[in-house]
Amino acid sequence: MSLDTALSSPSSFTPPQPPRSPSAASSTTPQICVDEVCQIFQRGAPRFQFARNFSCEASAGAVNSRRRKGNSSEGEDLKETIPIKEILTELAETILTNNTCRFNINRASVLDGAVRGFQRQTYNLYHRIMVKFSDDRGMAEEAVDLGGPRREFLRLLMKALQQSEMFEGSEGNLNLALNATALREDRYFVAGRAVAVCLVHGGPPPNFLSKTLFESIVKGPDRCKPVLEDIADFELREKLKRVSESETLEDLKNATGPLQDYLANAGCLRQLTNMSHKERLVEDVLLFQVVNRVRAPFERFRDGLKTLGILSKIQEHPQAFHPILCHQPVHLTADKLDDLFEIQWSVEGSNRRNVECQIVTFWRDFLQDTEEEGPKKLGDILVFATGSNDVPPVGFSPSPSVEFLHDGNGRFPIANTCINCLRLPIHNTYTDFRTNIEFALTNTQGFGME
Repeated sequence: MSLDTALSSPSSFTPPQPPRSPSAASSTTPQICVDEVCQIFQRGAPRFQFARNFSCEASAGAVNSRRRKGNSSEGEDLKETIPIKEILTELAETILTNNTCRFNINRASVLDGAVRGFQRQTYNLYHRIMVKFSDDRGMAEEAVDLGGPRREFLRLLMKALQQSEMFEGSEGNLNLALNATALREDRYFVAGRAVAVCLVHGGPPPNFLSKTLFESIVKGPDRCKPVLEDIADFELREKLKRVSESETLEDLKNATGPLQDYLANAGCLRQLTNMSHKERLVEDVLLFQVVNRVRAPFERFRDGLKTLGILSKIQEHPQAFHPILCHQPVHLTADKLDDLFEIQWSVEGSNRRNVECQIVTFWRDFLQDTEEEGPKKLGDILVFATGSNDVPPVGFSPSPSVEFLHDGNGRFPIANTCINCLRLPIHNTYTDFRTNIEFALTNTQGFGME
């Protein structure tokens, strides 16, 4: 076919194919030929501009299609590898720091105070939380919340949730419990909102949801797979364990005998005629006890998690949220705590700088000695300095720092949790340094109680 014929009949034109080399990449060769021919046509036939555009678009579409088909899991992995701090920082940017919502909290009843605060009509999701504590006698503590009281409140609130009637199970593996009062007072919604607020407002990681509850939040309750360990009722768990370990039909019938009333109420009562019924029976009981029985509380808890966009982020990045919502032991160490605090040194070469070098040595020795007593003791140091017993997933703001009490300004350390600043006393010996810091950690609790 001549070039003139091709120009006059575009639909019948087929670009010539070059000889194929055995080692050549077959996927790119035709595309190169179309581009080269189109460039020739563009110089003499503008109406063929569409040929190159169509070719490029088709090629890009094919590449994208292949990527979607072949690398769909890779795309999901890319989303899931986004650091949790980056996700939460983005959500925290929606908080209006110049506007506040007041929470009046008594440490003896933190959850009740939180419920009142979250259910108050003037509460605004996008306002900064300001906390004012009172001691057990109702006396107001002197604390202006610039961050420290809020972090302490959120830490105590996560602890209160774990110990509340809304959750059941072993430590670090909690599922929702059914409680009529909490359901009537809509406390499950408050619980979900509290977790969301804790994450976005700089509180510690909750770290107490079971894998089953987390899976229900991410995928939906109908797609989760409860296990025996999810049943908090010891007696029921042991009876169901006996059912699951039955090896003969007679054993199975004997094991289900004590469960007849429960199975009837759960809608799981059935005639057992062969061993194939065993696994389905155990699955149905687990699903009823752990999931379907608490479906109403779960729906309200999940609605509460929608606060500040947390639920959608959990479902979009489950790998990032799993370590901070479920129990995953990542203990503080002396090195981590040392790296966390930035030393505010005096001018190099000054007398004060020489003294500070000695005190920093005492400080690091103290961290190492405390680490030998367990991670909880290191957490107590962090609580003293910041109000939080762990590093918040969103990070500290401002970053924790260490300063020094020169000129005999005190035997004991002083903490300003609002700015995450720990001021260390000056002592000539490590023994005096350690003794006075341990005394402060043991005898100081809360704000305005130095």
